[in-house]
Parts: sequence; structure tokens; C-alpha cells
Amino acid sequence: MSYGDPNNPYGAPQGQPQQPQQGYGYPQQQGQAPGYGYPQAPPVSPYGGPAAPTTMPGSVGAARVMMWVIVGLQVVGVAFFAFAAAALNAAKDDESLRDNTAFQDLVGQSTGVIWGYVVFGLAWLVFAAVLATKFKNGGNGARVTILVFAIITAVLGIYPFILVGLVHTVLAILVAVFVGNANGKAWFNRPRY
Repeated sequence: MSYGDPNNPYGAPQGQPQQPQQGYGYPQQQGQAPGYGYPQAPPVSPYGGPAAPTTMPGSVGAARVMMWVIVGLQVVGVAFFAFAAAALNAAKDDESLRDNTAFQDLVGQSTGVIWGYVVFGLAWLVFAAVLATKFKNGGNGARVTILVFAIITAVLGIYPFILVGLVHTVLAILVAVFVGNANGKAWFNRPRY
């Protein structure tokens, strides 16, 4: 039996040129394995699950944009309530309405409530802005806080502010869904090196 015998099971495969054998002392070249066998598995985290995302998932990015829209709506709402409170204070001092006791009682009670709405709206605005900045590098605590914020915002949009709160309610529900799903959990629980 020779190397050139086509029936030799130990000979060079047919159709491939035989490469010369390297001598002693020469570096051995490692050939690339042909494309058979199992496919390459996706990378896994050291904890055994799938690898953490390196870029923000689209749903989480959409939730961040919606949080900034909520901040913008809060700015408009705070400005509207502050303008309404200032207008009621100005109307209270009007000479033609000083004699109307029903109007003076209504203005006296509602002005304080409206200023309270302004203070609450301003605090909620700052809280929403801080949470919107936590999307990039916040941890699981930020995720839970954003979820609680979104749920409370949705409830507040339904009950006391039903006319102006409908957009807040829809946006807050979407933020809660997008942050609470698997992509949101993977993004906020990713390791930070």
C-alpha cells in the first residue's frame, strides 16, 4: 500500500493536495476546523444566564423618551396651575368682584389648593427628571422606583386629574410595561464594570 493508493484509508483525502510534513523544531500551524459540528453558542454570563445587553433595548429607550415627555407635560401643567393661581389672586383684588362674597369664598379656598397643586407638580416634575436620567446607568433599584413612579402617575392621572391626566396615564402605563418586561429587567440588572 502506498500513499497514492485511492483505497488506502490512511492516505490523503481525495481532491485535496497533500501538504508536506513540518520537521522537528518548526512551529506547528493550527488549522481551522471545517464548518461541521455544533454551531457557536451565544455568550453566557458568569451566572449561567444569557449575556447582558450592551446597548439599551428599544423598549427601554422608548420608556426613557416617554419619561421625558412626562417631564415636559409636567412643566406645562405646573405653568398652567401657577398662571391660574396668579389669575385668581388678581381677580380677588378686582373692585367689581370684592362685593361678591360667594366668589371671594371660592377664590380664598381654591387659591391655596391650586398653589398646592403647583408645589406637588413641581416636586413630581423633578422626581420624573431624576428618574429619566437613571435609565442609562441605574440599577435594579432605579427600575423598581421607575415602576412605582409610573404606577402612581397612572393612578393620579385617572382620579384627580382625569381631564388633563389621560396622556399621563397612557404614558405611565407604557413606561411601567416597558421597564417591567424582560428587556427592562435585563438592562437594569446588567453588570457594570
